[in-house]
Amino acid sequence: MIKIEPIDTRKRPDVIRFFRIPFPIFSGNPQWVPPMWGDLSLQLDRRKHPFYEHSDADFFIAVKDGADAGRIAVLENKPYNKYHDRKVASFFLFESIDDPQVAGALFETAFAWARARGLNGILGPKGFGPLDGYGMLVDGFEHRQTMMMMAYNHAYYPRLVEALGFRKEVDFITCAIPREKFTFPERVYRLAERVQKRGTFRVLQFKSNKDMMVWIPKFIATYNKTFVKNWEYYPLSDHEVTFVVDNITQLINYDFMKIIAHGEDVVGFVIAFPDVSAALQRIRGYIPPFSFLDPIPSPRALIDILREVNRTDWMAVNGAGILPEYRGLGGNVLLYTELEKTLNSRHRQFKYGEMCQVAETTKEMRADLLNMGGTPHKNHRVYFRELGPA
Repeated sequence: MIKIEPIDTRKRPDVIRFFRIPFPIFSGNPQWVPPMWGDLSLQLDRRKHPFYEHSDADFFIAVKDGADAGRIAVLENKPYNKYHDRKVASFFLFESIDDPQVAGALFETAFAWARARGLNGILGPKGFGPLDGYGMLVDGFEHRQTMMMMAYNHAYYPRLVEALGFRKEVDFITCAIPREKFTFPERVYRLAERVQKRGTFRVLQFKSNKDMMVWIPKFIATYNKTFVKNWEYYPLSDHEVTFVVDNITQLINYDFMKIIAHGEDVVGFVIAFPDVSAALQRIRGYIPPFSFLDPIPSPRALIDILREVNRTDWMAVNGAGILPEYRGLGGNVLLYTELEKTLNSRHRQFKYGEMCQVAETTKEMRADLLNMGGTPHKNHRVYFRELGPA
């Protein structure tokens, strides 16, 4: 027997129960990275997460024969719908044992939730904002999840949702770049030199995180204008942009954030992070070591994370963009050559780079990946299903 139970996000035991559901589902899987308690508890907190200032979400658990067997979140993002002229819900945080009845019961609940709000479709996985990653893994199950920047799921997940009538909406590709391709062809450096001599852009040089923080207000303004043509874009509120930037700046080292300016305005950026997934697996998700939301992290967990920063051989690039009016002028070449110089001069520990989650609709960015020698090794798919009457 399968029963669907809504959770009360005001009750900590309910939130903990929702958090723990994927652990037995992925027990023994070496590629899965546990969700971070601080991140998930915030997503369910209607008082603190900026998403709830304009939209709504609910959360459900599937119980089979007395045991928790799956979960789902269903959201209505009103600014996204208004910007794209759509009437869709999105699903997120879906987990399930390999049982079509469990998955079907969860999604039927999500469908009913959406219909009750006058929505005519549902897409996902798509979460509460740009930090949550997009899509369900459909290719690359042999590769470890990159921190919490993207989802990991069993290979049976796509089968479960496709059996319910979901079809592809858009794919997000992640490319791997080995160390030997960190050095670009000479013609790329010559192009970067010509771009700099032209004087349209200048690369900001930081000597510390304090230097970088001076430019963060202008970075915030640019961030919210950069992705206007992307499939996933919607206008973020000031609180949402600040929320994103606060999270990024808790993780980033000034060496790994490259910014180009036109005059005194930020017009482009690329952000990279040491991939500390192995440490996140060891701490099992219960301590959010870098989160500004938890000012007293476990010293042991924090030490493990800091050691992993210097030990990991993977660098994740998850945030790159140039304002639309400045594209095609060589700014992307400046950004990537500056990052390459940093990696090859001061951070030679990294043997691999990973360009995370580039939508197939962003053709210029996809071309950049191939030009840099990137090889697609993960594919995350956002699905869509129309909703007829009940």
